Amino acid sequence: MISKLKNENTDSFYTAILNLQSIEECYAFFEDICTISEIQAMTQRFYVARLLEEGKTYQEISTATGASTATISRINKCLEYGADGYKIALERIKNAIS
Repeated sequence: MISKLKNENTDSFYTAILNLQSIEECYAFFEDICTISEIQAMTQRFYVARLLEEGKTYQEISTATGASTATISRINKCLEYGADGYKIALERIKNAIS
């Protein structure tokens, strides 16, 4: 699948992320490039995806994360019909913990 976002600048940005070597480097990079609200929003979305993969209900997820049901629904659609980015990342994290 070719993303509509694909271009040289985006490739460079993703390459920079892939070359970060520790959690501390990730914190430093993302704190510089994003607002606190943006980091919190991305973190919340990823947590919602994890809870959906665990089979939690929208109400359980909303209570645990504070996410709206609209946000939860959007993430669920990404899990079902998206580019599999969430699934890849969730699987890799699961394998890293095991």
